[in-house]
Amino acid sequence: MSRRTSILKALAEKLKALDGTQYITNIFENAYPKLVFWDECYNFPSVYMSPGTETREYLPGDFTWAFLGVSLKLYCKGDNAQEQLEQLLEDVESVIDANRVLVYDSTNNYVTTEMNVVSITTDEGLLSPYAVGEINLQVRYALM
Repeated sequence: MSRRTSILKALAEKLKALDGTQYITNIFENAYPKLVFWDECYNFPSVYMSPGTETREYLPGDFTWAFLGVSLKLYCKGDNAQEQLEQLLEDVESVIDANRVLVYDSTNNYVTTEMNVVSITTDEGLLSPYAVGEINLQVRYALM
């Protein structure tokens, strides 16, 4: 499995912690390392993600940093979908902050060294009774 896919799978597993106990939102384990659009989503709230552009920084000693863009799509539905989405955005950001160093391959001991939120956008209520948000991340990890 590629590192890009492994990172998304590990992040999806961490997001499944949004079960209404430690965080306010319960996504009922609806976190997936794949992308679907809001009209294809049937379980709410949900988080879907996809890898984006990856850039590299080559350093001496055959050391390379990889910077992976990851897009998370968050979907909510209901009478107060925008409020649900805002809470889900906060909870997802909390999970990301708590897992900036993320083990994505325990066999080879691969970890991310940093995971940062680059941007957060929403549909601003245009899709009511749905609410759609997007969080863009930059994930840094070492290539050896």
